[in-house]
Amino acid sequence: MDLQLTGKIAVVTGASRGIGLAITRALAREGVEVIAGARTASDELTALGAGGRVHFVPADLAVPADAVKLVDAAVERGGVDILVNNVGAVTPRLDGFLGVTDEQWQSSLTLNLMAAVRVTRAALPTMIAAGHGVIVTTSSVNARLPDPTVIDYSAAKAALSSFCKSLSKEFGPHHIRSVTVSPGPVATDLWLGSGGVAATVARSSGADPDDVAARAAAESVTGRFTRPDEVADLVCFLASDLAANITGADVTIDGGLISTI
Repeated sequence: MDLQLTGKIAVVTGASRGIGLAITRALAREGVEVIAGARTASDELTALGAGGRVHFVPADLAVPADAVKLVDAAVERGGVDILVNNVGAVTPRLDGFLGVTDEQWQSSLTLNLMAAVRVTRAALPTMIAAGHGVIVTTSSVNARLPDPTVIDYSAAKAALSSFCKSLSKEFGPHHIRSVTVSPGPVATDLWLGSGGVAATVARSSGADPDDVAARAAAESVTGRFTRPDEVADLVCFLASDLAANITGADVTIDGGLISTI
């Protein structure tokens, strides 16, 4: 299927690994010029840059000025047709709510909410001037499936989803769409790496990380984690004109983890 994305310019945050890297790779494959933002470039992202369509811009989105720098790099190349707010992080809070400090709350809100707020605020003026644009934001099933083990992450993602819905209402008349994608567990280092969720929970409980991951996968109807490329393909479709009348929506990709309507 031709998604008709060739020649578009996209900004992707959190582009160096995991879902962000997969999205960057998929967009470039579709002919999109990608401004790839991350604090540091991974070897995989550097390799993508050799193809000429991916341009790494170092950006720490805890710093407001870096959000502007990232968008400016796209504007210099012609504008921002697509913004993918993907950056985020989760840390299991194994001591419960009372063990979560103000600093940890602030860190979660910065990475999972304010980073998207800042980059979106920087990108919208150029989208408004162009008369079109698409904002695709990576949320989480935890926005609707609060979990005390990730209480601050769940709260931040719920706020993020609400923010993106509000954007769709305000900027729809400017022909700017805003949609969210909510994955369940995804087979990335965030879950499966040495410092990921499975390993962290395993260290606390004395379990094996593979067993922790297997139990999490078994909660989905499909019995497995979502692959990063599956999320990336969904993002590409939502960013394309084939999804031109989809805005304000949240698309869940969780293997049937959420069982309610």
